[in-house]
Formats: sequence, C-alpha cells, structure tokens
Amino acid sequence: MGKINRALNNILSGPDNALDIRNIKYLPRWAVLLIDIGLVSVSTVLTILILLDLAPNSYTLLSYFDKTILIVAVNIFFFYIFKTYAGIIRYSSNIDALKLLLATISSFICLLAINYITYFSIGEKIFLVGGLLINLWISFSLLFLFRLGVKQVYEYFKVLQKNESLIKAVILGIDENAISIAGALDIEHPKRFKIVGFLTQGAHKSLRILDKPVLRHTQKIHEEVRSLGADAIIFSENTFTSEEKFQLVEECLEHKIAVYNAPLVSSWDESQPIAQKIKTLQIEDLLEREPIQLEVQNKIEQLTGKTILVTGAAGSIGSEIVRQVAEYDPKKLVILDQAETPLHNLQIEIESKFPDLNFKVIVCDVGNQKRLELMFQNQNIDVVYHAAAYKHVPLMESNPHEAISVNIHGTKNLADLAVKYQVGHFVMVSTDKAVNPSNVMGASKRAAEMYVQSLYHEQIKLGTGGTKFITTRFGNVLGSNGSVVPLFKKQIEKGGPVTITHPDIIRYFMTIPEACQLVLEAGAMGKGGEIFVFDMGEPVKIMDLAIKMIKLAGYQPNKHIKVRITGLRPGEKLYEELLNDECKTLPTHHKKIMIGQDVVRDYEMINEKIVKIIKSANKLRNDKVVAKLKDLIPEFKSNNSLYERLDNTPELER
Repeated sequence: MGKINRALNNILSGPDNALDIRNIKYLPRWAVLLIDIGLVSVSTVLTILILLDLAPNSYTLLSYFDKTILIVAVNIFFFYIFKTYAGIIRYSSNIDALKLLLATISSFICLLAINYITYFSIGEKIFLVGGLLINLWISFSLLFLFRLGVKQVYEYFKVLQKNESLIKAVILGIDENAISIAGALDIEHPKRFKIVGFLTQGAHKSLRILDKPVLRHTQKIHEEVRSLGADAIIFSENTFTSEEKFQLVEECLEHKIAVYNAPLVSSWDESQPIAQKIKTLQIEDLLEREPIQLEVQNKIEQLTGKTILVTGAAGSIGSEIVRQVAEYDPKKLVILDQAETPLHNLQIEIESKFPDLNFKVIVCDVGNQKRLELMFQNQNIDVVYHAAAYKHVPLMESNPHEAISVNIHGTKNLADLAVKYQVGHFVMVSTDKAVNPSNVMGASKRAAEMYVQSLYHEQIKLGTGGTKFITTRFGNVLGSNGSVVPLFKKQIEKGGPVTITHPDIIRYFMTIPEACQLVLEAGAMGKGGEIFVFDMGEPVKIMDLAIKMIKLAGYQPNKHIKVRITGLRPGEKLYEELLNDECKTLPTHHKKIMIGQDVVRDYEMINEKIVKIIKSANKLRNDKVVAKLKDLIPEFKSNNSLYERLDNTPELER
C-alpha cells in the first residue's frame, strides 16, 4: 500500500507533473455547471434505459432527445436559482448538499407540473411519474457523489503531499466546543493534527463521535491516550480546576505526551488557520484560577459618563485598566504615562478598538507637579486610577532616589491635586511588597499608601472629605512587564539556563485582567481610606514553576535545559505577604476581597517626614533617603542589601 501511495504521489503531485494537485486551486463556476449538466444528462439517459425495459411503449408525445433537453433545461434553471455551482467543491458541506437536494426536488416538481399541464390540455402526458422519481434519485446521487468524490480525493492527496507526519491527538471533552474543534481540524488543509478519538469524564460506553471512538477518562490518562494510538492531548473544556489540570498535565508530560490547549470556538479569529489556534499549553493556563464574578452595576455608576484619569497607562496594569474602563463608556478617558513608545502603541490600539471613545493621551512624569496641575485644571477629573510606579526591586535598590521621585513624590502630587480639584475617587495600585518591606521599592510603595490613607483621614477630621482614597494591594501579575514567566520563556527559547534566585522562593500569582478587575471593583465599592487585599490562593514555588515550564516546552529539566540558582537579589524576600502583623481584615460582599485595617498615622507627621524624604532624594543622597524611609516605616528591614547596616543605627546617627 505504501508503494502505491508513493507512486500516486509521484504521478499526480510530483513537482514536475502538470497534474500536480497543488496547482489546482478550484474549478471555475462554468466548469462546475458544465459537469453538473453532464451528470444530469447521464442520469436522464440512465432513466430512459431503465424505462425502455419496464415500459417500452410509454408516452411518445416527445422524442427521447426532446425529453432529455427539457429535463436538462429545467435543471439548469434551478441550478441557477439555488447557485449549486457557486461553492468550492473541495469545501463542500451540508449546505451544498441541501442546495442540490432543493434544486433536484424543484426540478422534479416543475417537470411534474409540466406533465399534468399537457395532460389536462391535450389529454396526454410527457413523462411517466415513476420515471421522474427515478431521474430525481439518480441525478441527486450523481451530483452529490461527484462533490463528495472530489473532496475526498483532494484531502487524500493533500495528506499524501505532506512530508512530515501528522500529530495524532486525542481531544479531552465531548461538548460542542470539542466536537467543533475536531470537525474543523479534520477538514482543514494543510493539516497539523489527526484526531483519533475523544476522552470524557462522563459515563459513556460504545459511543462514537465523527466516527471516532470515545473513551471514559478514569485515572491514568496517559494509558487512555496511548490506547487510542495518540501522542498528544488537546484540552478543549474548562471544567477542570487548576489543581486537576496540574495533575493531568504532569502525568502527560512524565509519559512524553504533548499537551495542547484549544480556545473556545466562539473566540476564534477567522483570519487565522484553525490548527494555529491550537497552542501548546502555557503555564498561564495552569495558574489561572476560577474567574471572579464581580458586580457590574456599581462600576457602571462609577465610570459611565465620568472623566477618568489613568496614570502609568502604558504599563501592563495601566493599559489593561484603560481597556476595561473604555468598555464602560466614560465621558472622557485621560491616559497618562512618561513612556513615549508604549503610550503611542496604546493610542493606536484604543483608536482601533474604541473608535467612538473620547480620550486624550498625555506624556508626563508624575513627578512634574506643574504639568499635572495644568492637566487637573483643564480636565475636570472625576476618578483617578494611579498605576504609575517604578516596580523592579533590584533597580530601585540601586537607585532609591528614583523610587522616591515616582512612587512617593508622584503619588503625593496626584493625591494633593485630587483633593484640591475635588476628584471623587482616587484608587492607588499598590503591591504585596509594601507589607513588611525588605527593599526600597516596597518601602516607597508603603510610604505612598501611608500618605494617601492619612490624607483621607485628615480630610475627614477637617470636615471636607471630598476625595475617597482607596488602595488595592496584590501580588505578582502573570505576563506583566518584568515578571518571571516571560523571563523564563525567553530563557527556554534560547536553550537555557533558566535562572532562579533561590530554590525555596515562593510567590503569589494572578492574571492582568483579574488584577484590573480588582482595581475597578475597589474603586466602585470603596468608602475611603481602605486597603483592599485579594485572596491570591495558594502560593507557587518558583522552582516548580520553572520545571513545569521547561516540561511544557518539550524539554527535560537539567538535561536539555539547565536550571541555575543565582542567589537572592538585593532586597528580595523568599516569600511575600499581603498583610502585616498589626493589620486586621474585614470581609466584603465578595469572599475573595478583604479590607486590611492598617494603623492610620497622623497626617502632619507623615507629610513632614515624606517632604524630608523627597528633599533627600532630590539631592541624590541615597543613604539619607533610605535612612529616612526606615524612620517613617519601622518595619522596613533591608534584606541582602547594602542598606542592612542602617537597620541597627539610631536615627540621629544616620
């Protein structure tokens, strides 16, 4: 059989052969119509031959030739009405079969009507009714089999042409999404996958879908996949928890079964080949938790018809806040950042996705108080989402004055202006690194938290209370600029090594959309002065994360891709916290969102110390800056940093 296949391949699809099937794109409409006319003519001749045996002396009003011409003419008319010749034969579907059926039945009804019109007019019929039925059956069969034959031959030779073998895969699931994926992959060319069966958790026995077997998944998924002769599995349903997915993927990878992920069919981009939408399973697919269901109405009231300012809008968090806010039809969206190129890219994206959105792009450093004040004067802002920050721990450890300039001074500028210009809500994006900080970046964010909290309570004390200051605090964000997952991906693509600072380091993770939902929800539900913290789920060990990513990429850790321990970076912790020892929590209407009740310090004291910190930063006096930060934040203890020497030094000696 293999020799026959190779011979046919050389004859019909060889590079020097005129019959190379790759050169045949599609038959023109006129050619399809001519073939259909020929098939109808053949069916008429066959009908006449059958009737000659059954009823040789039947109706002779018209000659056999004239009858054939009449039948073909009527069929041509209905071919034109139903456009049966308009489709591409190799992509024929059920719709094309239905068109053929309608055209041939319509021809039968029309010929039947002509038959009885002549009978009532001159008392004689043209056709035997049985003959018309036989012709209907033969003509439809020939037309349908022609299309089916062309489709099957085309698919056969397209597969024959492929030099590489197809990936034999099993689809996990038998819902509509899984069946749609299997059907689409079967008819697509060039093919990438050969679907050999389905796995399901349901109690199905002796079931076949698309003529492929369905097995019940019980315990050992790798054995079930192998029993179907497959080398890969495609996840098509979202009924598994992250923990269950981890276990399934771990088992598959251990037994060298490739794992792929298929998106929902409803979210497919039609411009991309179907096989390209089936992606190798990514670590993000395993780290994602159950989606959070949040209130929509309160965010509509908060955002719709309002002027919204987003700072740090070109960053990973800020840009997603912009996208989500744009969905709520704000009166105006002001987008601010100092990063020119990412801001320009975001502007192009927003113009494309939200053509009717009223928005303004501003290039500005949040440390530039005069520029910010001019903006507040001109824009009449209702809500501020403050996401502008320097966040890379080692860089800020080396450049503490810059952390102060943006994270503290920038926040103070915006907060003071929000109060002055009576902004309704000010939502600050913070970080878990602000809790018991061990580095300059975390300490600078904690100082910013303390300032906006104390400023809010100062307003309450003075009886103004115009601006509600709200803080959101969460951990690492998957896919954000500088996060560990993109770094590991790049290192794996380069062949390693994958670098980890410590074998025991752990982190909490959440997705960018999830984090931004929290920010919007906090802004809508906050009454002022709160720090909202998020139930981040179970922490992830970074070593385990790296090993899983290497396996998902198809490599063996420390065999194909080395894992190298580099040591903790300056200011880095083994684990992060969302609450400090003095902080208590209160529940909210959502079980995964809590309010952290930190001790609120006196505004005058906080403001005075922060002004001194900013002055030291402006003079580029790093030791003084860090010393004053430690004085403001007693729980700030440097870790693996040159500033550790300041921890045990009295404030007067610093």
